[in-house]
Amino acid sequence: MAVRTFRLGSPRQRGEGLRLGTVRFLPRGVRSEDYARLDLFDVWLPTLAPSPETMKAFRAGERSPRDWRRFVAAYTAEMAKTDPRQVIQALAALSRTTRFGVGCFCDDEARCHRSVLIRLLAAAGAEVEGG
Repeated sequence: MAVRTFRLGSPRQRGEGLRLGTVRFLPRGVRSEDYARLDLFDVWLPTLAPSPETMKAFRAGERSPRDWRRFVAAYTAEMAKTDPRQVIQALAALSRTTRFGVGCFCDDEARCHRSVLIRLLAAAGAEVEGG
């Protein structure tokens, strides 16, 4: 089994498993019973989303490589706090027996917190798809 990343709303892949939405806010105008049907997510997990302050700081910048490094540092520090760290550890253990994905709405995964989150999961011992 393994954990992977995905973009919320992208078509599901065969056998991909549970989709965890690691976004701070729920999609507007979508009924909760439609999240899975619309290929968004099966379970909402905002604990692993960047804080609004971290997102605002990144979006306010030029989104340069330096801004991205600052975002990664801030998000990584947030994920080191007790609650997110424990969720990451639980998901890392779960990845050894269950296939699931962590997702966000961002177009570019290279500039999305899910690219950092998958590295944090791997560092916690998760089995990462393709890794």
